[in-house]
Amino acid sequence: MANTTTTTAPAAPMSPTELAEKLQSQQAPLLVDVRTPAEHESLRVPGSHNVPLDLLQKNKETLAEQFTGEIVLICQTGNRANQALQHLRAAGVDSARVLDGGVVALQAQHQHHTEQGRQRWAMDRQVRMVAGSLVLTGFLGSKLISPKVGYLAGAIGAGLTFSALTDSCAMAAALNKMPWNKAEADPTVEKLLAEIPRSTAIQAPRG
Repeated sequence: MANTTTTTAPAAPMSPTELAEKLQSQQAPLLVDVRTPAEHESLRVPGSHNVPLDLLQKNKETLAEQFTGEIVLICQTGNRANQALQHLRAAGVDSARVLDGGVVALQAQHQHHTEQGRQRWAMDRQVRMVAGSLVLTGFLGSKLISPKVGYLAGAIGAGLTFSALTDSCAMAAALNKMPWNKAEADPTVEKLLAEIPRSTAIQAPRG
């Protein structure tokens, strides 16, 4: 008889209402916000820990060794949190769930469980704005200046296609380095592990 491998299905997304109820309980889950520091600073769930998606991806094994208990992954609308979920599952974490609809849905349904700071555009909105502007520039330039300017629109289209295929975004990475997207302090895994309450049995790795 051939050996069969049982794969644990990912837990269903957590609704904003379920999270709101858990936040009022004595055993609130560990909240991990995978957006950029600037986005986290603009709108966040109080008590959440900011671990940008790229940082989580690079350190998923370290985090997997430390994470215990229930974990809720948060982003703007849910897309990046689902990516983070896949990275953590690949590293052996099965206790993580995604906040359905992200912090935007939580704010809409349970605003008292969110907190606003300095307002900035969300990263996905910035990407759409820059990409759309470049495509429009290429189109108009090809009509008014030279047909060669139209290659700009083609380059952006190719870049977006590559981004979808590789599940990455070079434009977002570049925009994240812009001055308006800078927060007071960039998050680190060490800072996260030091901030998490000892009740979760998570301890910072010794150097």
